[in-house]
Amino acid sequence: MIYKDILMSNRKETNSGKGPGKAYRKGVSLIELFERFPDNEAAEKWLEGWRWGDEPTCPRCGSTEVSIRKSRKPMPFHCRNCRKYFSVRTDTAMACSQIPLQKWVIGLFLYVSNLKAISSMRLHRDLKIKQSSAWYMLQRFREAFGEEKGLLSGVVEVDETYVGGKEGLKRKSKKLNAGRGGVGKSIVIGAKERGSNKVRAKVIPNVKRDTLHQFINENIEPGAVVNTDDLMSYKKLQRHEHEFVKHSVGEYVSHQAHINGIESFWSLLKRAHKGTYHKISKKHLNRYVNEFVVRHNVREEDTLVQMGLVFRGLIGRRIKYKDLVSGMDGRAN
Repeated sequence: MIYKDILMSNRKETNSGKGPGKAYRKGVSLIELFERFPDNEAAEKWLEGWRWGDEPTCPRCGSTEVSIRKSRKPMPFHCRNCRKYFSVRTDTAMACSQIPLQKWVIGLFLYVSNLKAISSMRLHRDLKIKQSSAWYMLQRFREAFGEEKGLLSGVVEVDETYVGGKEGLKRKSKKLNAGRGGVGKSIVIGAKERGSNKVRAKVIPNVKRDTLHQFINENIEPGAVVNTDDLMSYKKLQRHEHEFVKHSVGEYVSHQAHINGIESFWSLLKRAHKGTYHKISKKHLNRYVNEFVVRHNVREEDTLVQMGLVFRGLIGRRIKYKDLVSGMDGRAN
């Protein structure tokens, strides 16, 4: 994971007090945000600290033989080894962007501090940039998180959900006329480890047995206890102990078996879908799903740490706008 080393070094003991929610987390107020980042220079210095610490390193050759240019032109740093100029933007998803660094940092703050996500329309108003630029910025933030790695263990809840507009509310030209329920929607499967509350999720093409079993085998340790509902496709797991609840007859808890944890994760994802984005292109749905997976998994970290983790994820990643918008099935959100 791109943030594993940071999480290990910044993990804090849970507050034993009685503060509401996650009161032990150190947040950042708007006043503190603008005091810390009053201009582009302050934002640049903070980003440089997250990328290199006290010793700038050439992103092209890895040399630490770097000189700092007082004029900061054409770029702040010059590598004596490969004789190339570079800045904190070089070899990141921010390279070639005309958006000032102060707006990038404020964008990071808005991105991580809105638990139900932030729309590109809201970001474009808050940062005074084009809506298309705000959408492009948010897609780069989502790409920065990458995919969660590692296997879940212990008791793991597994469930699938359907994401998309209701068939009855679609325009006549958009209706598939193939039934009700999940028709026309995308399928997302997820797993939540009950002990650590870690989550994995991804978009899948169908709910056939091979598809669901493959996800379980790829994300859950052999021997773990898997809790599901009574969908037939979950039956006959070979590598895991299987317990299930019979949703078909109104049963939601059976002894210690339930999937209430992963269902609460679905509710947060769908509140963002309906209340913030309104529509998510199928092309980008997996990126949105992964965004909420990682948001959930790093929610214990302080706000500035979360911002730094996203920035570090931008290193080495380049996403072209034309690739993002090609073949989209709806407007950008």
